[in-house]
Amino acid sequence: MKFRQRKKVENKGSPRWMTTYADMITLILVFFILLFSMSQINLVKFDSIAESFRNRMVFDFQPSPVESNYPAEHAKMQENGEMNNEFEEPVDKPQNMAEPSDLDELFKEVNQYLETNQLQNTISAMRTDLGVVLVLQEQLLFETGEAAILESGKPFLSKVGTLLTNIPNYVKVEGHTDNRPISTFKYPSNWELSGARASSVIRYLTSTIEGLGQSRFSAVAYADTRPIVSNNSPENWSKNRRVEIVIIDPKSPS
Repeated sequence: MKFRQRKKVENKGSPRWMTTYADMITLILVFFILLFSMSQINLVKFDSIAESFRNRMVFDFQPSPVESNYPAEHAKMQENGEMNNEFEEPVDKPQNMAEPSDLDELFKEVNQYLETNQLQNTISAMRTDLGVVLVLQEQLLFETGEAAILESGKPFLSKVGTLLTNIPNYVKVEGHTDNRPISTFKYPSNWELSGARASSVIRYLTSTIEGLGQSRFSAVAYADTRPIVSNNSPENWSKNRRVEIVIIDPKSPS
């Protein structure tokens, strides 16, 4: 019985080693592309770092960790102020921020307006660490349980808005109520009412006074959480129902 010889199967295409070689070349190519991408310099960051070195922002901290070869000369330069740390005092003062004197002047003008128009019973002005705080009682601005500004309150708000155009400070408007609950279709609770009142004041100022940007204002609703007197009588309820306009001092801690 004769055995048939098997025909050798010829492999078509590239040899096997070629596949491994191609994979290796591809990986090397990717590796060099990665190195090239990592070697690109961010010019903006490079310039800022170079500028920091030119301004001696890194090496001017005292005392220096490296001993000076001429300590007497080094001390003399310190006495003359030639090596002052750049971070001790800002080179330029912040722009668009009113000085305390500007707030003091605004405070005086507000008080003069209150005296001239005999509004001390419904409006009070205070100079605090936060800035200038104007406290407006409810009866000047709103009907009970409403957030629409009354005509009686518009002249004073217009005066405040005019004064604010002269300074760039941020302004926080706070709405406060007494502790008696409210539940209406428009205002389910004192939170909605106090927030609506603060928003109404901001909307009036920014819509009637030209030049007052909305980005300077923020509205805060406190409801009855921050009473100034105990909620135990109609007179005290009236005092707690108020809107406070806080013209913020940029140097205030908060």
